[in-house]
This record gives sequence, C-alpha cells and structure tokens, in this order.
Amino acid sequence: MAFRIEGLDPTPFRDLIGLSNDELAAMGVTRCIVDAKPGFPDRIEVRDLEVGETALLFSYEHQPADTAYRSRHAIFVGEASRHRLDQIDLLPQAILVRQISLRAFDDKGEMLDADLADGTALTPIIERFFRNSQVAYIHAHYAKRGCYAACITRA
Repeated sequence: MAFRIEGLDPTPFRDLIGLSNDELAAMGVTRCIVDAKPGFPDRIEVRDLEVGETALLFSYEHQPADTAYRSRHAIFVGEASRHRLDQIDLLPQAILVRQISLRAFDDKGEMLDADLADGTALTPIIERFFRNSQVAYIHAHYAKRGCYAACITRA
C-alpha cells in the first residue's frame, strides 16, 4: 500500500526567520547553532541539519484535534529550510537512522493504534496501520525525546 510522508509547511514559520534572539525568546523560541549531525532534525525538509546551520526550537501543536490526543511538543525548524518534504513510499534518512514511534489516528483525531520500531523497520507497520480503513493518518515521532517528526498518509 502506497504511503506519503510530508514535512511541515514552512509558511507559518517564515515570520520567525531573521528575528533577533531577544525577539525570538519573547515568543518562546530559541535559535540554536547546529553542532552535531545527526542531532537537529528539521521538520520542514525532514532532514538532519548540517553542522553550522541555524535551527529554531519551539513548541508546536502537531495534533490539534479536539480529543484527549491533542498534543504539542518541541520541534526544530531550519532557518534555511524552504521546501516541504513530500515523498511517496520512501522514508527520509532522518527517520531511518532513529527509533520511531508511529501513532495511527482516525479522521476525528482519536488514536487507533501505535507501535515503536527502528526507522528501517517502519514500512510494514505503516502498511499494517493503513489496512485498517479507519486510519486517516499516522504521526511519526522521534522516540527518544518524543518529538513530532512527520505526517504519513495514504498516497
């Protein structure tokens, strides 16, 4: 079963680019200089940022559904990231190299299933979740820190 994995739309974050550290801090945003790879996974392009790039760290509501599963967590957005990841049947390297928690939701935002696996072992889990016709989308989370990584839908 074909699936699509997408990063976040960069549009809502454009107003943060180029603000001073003080202006960002007033909004609860921290500018970080990437000092390790892997270590700073960008949520727009769903890639590990390169050493020396800058990332913005802030809390993001990735699950806005009005259910008990409504959720927000810390994410990194690369200041130079402009093009949203949109891939079919191909997981990005930033996901493949980490342990990932997958959470399957229905169209109302209720969690129907969840699983945990190394990134290289996710495809069969994604396919299993989508065999359930009630699953509308899957959220991938970096398991170690629990941060939202990307959204997976049927292609």
